[in-house]
Amino acid sequence: MTASQTNASLEDIARVLRKHDSFVVCGHVSPDGDCLGSQLVVAHALRALGKQATCVLAQDKPIDSRLAFMPGADGFVWAGEVDAPAEVFVAVDVPTAERMGDAAALHAAAETTVAIDHHVAPKPVAKSTYVDPDAAATAMLVWELAGLLGVERDAAMATCAYTGLVTDTGRFQYQNTDARALAAAADMVAAGADAALVARQVYQSRPLASLRLEGAAVGRMRLNAAGSVAMSWVAREDFERFGAAAADAEPLVDALRSLAGVRVACMLREQDGAVRGSLRAKDDTDVAAVAGLFGGGGHRAAAGFTLEVPLEEATAQVAAALERAFPEDGGLS
Repeated sequence: MTASQTNASLEDIARVLRKHDSFVVCGHVSPDGDCLGSQLVVAHALRALGKQATCVLAQDKPIDSRLAFMPGADGFVWAGEVDAPAEVFVAVDVPTAERMGDAAALHAAAETTVAIDHHVAPKPVAKSTYVDPDAAATAMLVWELAGLLGVERDAAMATCAYTGLVTDTGRFQYQNTDARALAAAADMVAAGADAALVARQVYQSRPLASLRLEGAAVGRMRLNAAGSVAMSWVAREDFERFGAAAADAEPLVDALRSLAGVRVACMLREQDGAVRGSLRAKDDTDVAAVAGLFGGGGHRAAAGFTLEVPLEEATAQVAAALERAFPEDGGLS
């Protein structure tokens, strides 16, 4: 099912891309595996056609070290370092211009804009926009796009696409893991993606600082709604104490989610003068509805938000919202 903001098919987008020679490929702020992997798939496909493609970062921050193994990941540049407007701006895994961060100016200046995504938004973000909210990951969509471009989908491209898919399905544990996602994964592995390598790099290479953050988060975890809602937080002082980076906090919400009886996990982390929240559901609970209470959004099973308030206040606000959304005898569905 395509979303209402879709105004072009993947075939249409492939035709647009073939007509041009120079591209900037961007994702969202705080890029995850699906975002970075999808950017790289598009760039690899365009270069295979003999075109110039630059992958840009929406913020002047290094990517998560666990994702640096992907072929081409060493070529990311900060959007602020790109001087000239792009001939074509390709946005992947990003539903709004605001989420493009420092790349929003490049998007606004580009004559031709393209977007491929699986996040629903109020309106198209590009002149040619394709959104499929039923796709488990944007990586699945750009993998299909590469095939439509007629290039050989080699091992490098397959590795980037598989990384995007495996991270957005939580190692094929989340509710978005369906037959289509598993078929795409098999296709990527057949093309050369090394599933064991991706698992080692992404899930078995955590820095010690990340594990120490997890220990702090689990130690202060609160259980509400008869144990069905788990919530915790890490403060700026925790990052400083353990020498941790922002990416080291990414796995923490899954530690809360893994507890028996928990339906919904909420993890707050203080960074960049704000408090960022991550929500995960283990059943069909719509956590995007909770994120929406704070101006955030995402998917039914995984969502996020940002609060521009002190951590203590953010913790109180979110705890109250979770108590209202998930009463003792039931919950949001």
